[in-house]
Amino acid sequence: MSVDTTTVKRVARLARIAVTDEDAERMTGELNAILGFVEQLNEVDVTGVEPMTSVTPMAMKKRRDAVTDGGKAADIVANAPATAEHFFLVPKVVE
Repeated sequence: MSVDTTTVKRVARLARIAVTDEDAERMTGELNAILGFVEQLNEVDVTGVEPMTSVTPMAMKKRRDAVTDGGKAADIVANAPATAEHFFLVPKVVE
């Protein structure tokens, strides 16, 4: 796959990035070099290679999956002018 200046300008417009003509020319070469490197990576045989989360072996930190109220309900409503059972009380605005 090859990128031309028209494609660079279109992507820049979609990303809402202002790109001058000389910047588009420079980016064309850079993006083509990146895509060439990605094509090289696609040629590597990775069958039998397990995905890694890090280059050094380590166990993932896990926490117990539990639903809680956060234990801070009283702290959250502490400065509210009016509360009831850890809820904010607000004036009625719709009849």
